[in-house]
Amino acid sequence: MSSATLPTLQPSHEPSTRSKASTLRDDDVSLPNEDGLILDPNGGVPKLRSALQDARDSTGAAKTILLSLGWLDRLLSLFIILAMILGVIIGKFAPNVQSNLAKGNFRGVSAPLVVGLIVMMWPILTKVQYERLPQMFATKRLWYQLGMSLVLNWLLGPFLMLGLAWATLPDLDDYRVGVIMVGLARCIAMVMIWNKIARGDSNTCAIIVIVNSLLQIVLYAPLAVLFINVISNDDGFRLDYSDVAIAVAVYLGIPLAAGVVTRLLVLGLAGQDFFQRKFLPFFSPLSLLALLYTIIIIFAEQAQHILDNLGPVFRTFVPLVLYFALMWTGSFALIWWLSVRYGKTEWGYQMAVVQAFTAGSNNFELAIAVCVAVFGVGSDQALAATIGPLVEVPVLLVLSWVAMFVGKRLRWDSGLEASQRESRKRREAEKADLER
Repeated sequence: MSSATLPTLQPSHEPSTRSKASTLRDDDVSLPNEDGLILDPNGGVPKLRSALQDARDSTGAAKTILLSLGWLDRLLSLFIILAMILGVIIGKFAPNVQSNLAKGNFRGVSAPLVVGLIVMMWPILTKVQYERLPQMFATKRLWYQLGMSLVLNWLLGPFLMLGLAWATLPDLDDYRVGVIMVGLARCIAMVMIWNKIARGDSNTCAIIVIVNSLLQIVLYAPLAVLFINVISNDDGFRLDYSDVAIAVAVYLGIPLAAGVVTRLLVLGLAGQDFFQRKFLPFFSPLSLLALLYTIIIIFAEQAQHILDNLGPVFRTFVPLVLYFALMWTGSFALIWWLSVRYGKTEWGYQMAVVQAFTAGSNNFELAIAVCVAVFGVGSDQALAATIGPLVEVPVLLVLSWVAMFVGKRLRWDSGLEASQRESRKRREAEKADLER
């Protein structure tokens, strides 16, 4: 979900004698990688090429930090607030808007809202580099990262959100369900923005995005039923599996198919350079515009309900802020500990960034779409899910800078250094024995 162009996963422009897998390691520090980063030999925060070098290199994939976050992304929180206010004003002073929107609907969702829910996912899923997936599983490091990501994203993350939702919203059943639905929707493309700002590994992050996109089609519906019906055992309502599955199929399946077709078609007809430099910058903002359009419609249909329930709305911020902060901090600290213990070869700062942001962010577009489809556009569940991006964007933007600030002050390769010292001691001892 971003107007920023995702980094291209492509072979390095270095001599062919180099290993293809070397771009996934922190060992190569002689030249900038495809993201324009000069990797730290000790696994720490990579250095950027200078802005002057980037400006001179018209074929470079890297941009400066400011260019990596487009103006629409930088102002997204402000635009979301304005969209909410505009929606409430429209709903309050144009009372016929609800009846007009309800004239055409698909499974209880108004036709204009269906369009917005599908379109906001389309550009996101067009950016995902599906064609690279078979080529990327070449290193042991990648399998470590993928396994770690699956545990953080599909086990720890949903349960943490479940616990926070119950702890902070015990008396607000509907809002709590909306928050839980956000926790079940794992990160997709917008995490690439935070990863790039914090100088994480773009290849590994892209693969996790691909895997999460595919897993959500299979896992979101059964996990929603498990967390709402079985674990929460809420007597107020029972979530129907077929309703959630159909919503996921429509609001994730359709844009996923459209994204794959669009990507392969444009790449086949115009090539990688046109797709990355011309098409995506033009096409990507459609996702954010559709999100703002969707928020306006949701808040227009819920205007009076929102004004009557401002207290519960603001309480919904609490579990979301806690989740993003705790999940990010815990994941970052875990990878730092693994790096210190086992060395930077398989872990390091870049992997800490990848894991922290993929675990700490969510696919709130999917959560909004499913809540609207299952519970209705006027439901508290849909309202709670809509608050997700308002909280996530500023929190994760701040954490992007926190990652670099903290990363520069931590050691990332203590385990490997200790191992090397022990190896040197053994060699010296063996040499001394031979001399005797």
